[in-house]
Amino acid sequence: MTVVHGTTVDIPTPDGTADAYFAHPADGGARPAVLLYMDAFGLRPQLRVMADRLAAAGYAVLVPNVFHRHGSAPVVELPDFISDADRPALFERILPLMGGLTAEVVARDSGAYLEWLAGRPEAVAGPVGVTGYCLGTRLSLLTAGNHPDRVAAAAGFHGAGLATDAPESPHLLADRVTAELYFGHADNDPSMPPEQIERLDKALTEAGVKHNTDVYAGAEHGYTMADTDRYDADAAERHWTALLDLFGRAL
Repeated sequence: MTVVHGTTVDIPTPDGTADAYFAHPADGGARPAVLLYMDAFGLRPQLRVMADRLAAAGYAVLVPNVFHRHGSAPVVELPDFISDADRPALFERILPLMGGLTAEVVARDSGAYLEWLAGRPEAVAGPVGVTGYCLGTRLSLLTAGNHPDRVAAAAGFHGAGLATDAPESPHLLADRVTAELYFGHADNDPSMPPEQIERLDKALTEAGVKHNTDVYAGAEHGYTMADTDRYDADAAERHWTALLDLFGRAL
């Protein structure tokens, strides 16, 4: 079993310092870099567990606190296990934070994260992978569109609002993406309904972007997160298989 070293790090950005979690194999060797974007609940033990698993598979993984403008993680205090009953009160605090992540803000921050990774001895110089969850799927797609020279593979799982009518909808950057993409949508997810999935696929196909789209039957929004009651163990393992397959091909 690969021994993983994980630590909290600080990343300078144009808008201040972002705290983050950085995990990599402990043997000192350089590995392909991966930027892992959190879900809306934020940087917490569950995200560190996921980063450690990805690092154990042979990657240098950075998980930034994308709400860093509002403080260090945890920006919003969470219960150890998040139930549906907890969600309304939590999202009263989280939604304003999400609203601040405009396309311009994401472009600035993602550039800072990628620059930081490029300077790390634990990460090889070369193409970078990105993956995101829930909110993080939007950030993953925007990062691929804003940094086509750096991002070779990008994935997103149970993403929300990826192809809306909004002027900043992520699917509008399709013609700027050069990375290979993978999306694992949740079945019956009101935040990413079938018409948005179809619109996203159409935009990517017309732009000539290599991509795969799966809809995980029976899985709910948030199916990868073991610290919530939306967790689906079978769907989560399917996500790991797809993610590692993508990175194995592209990085």
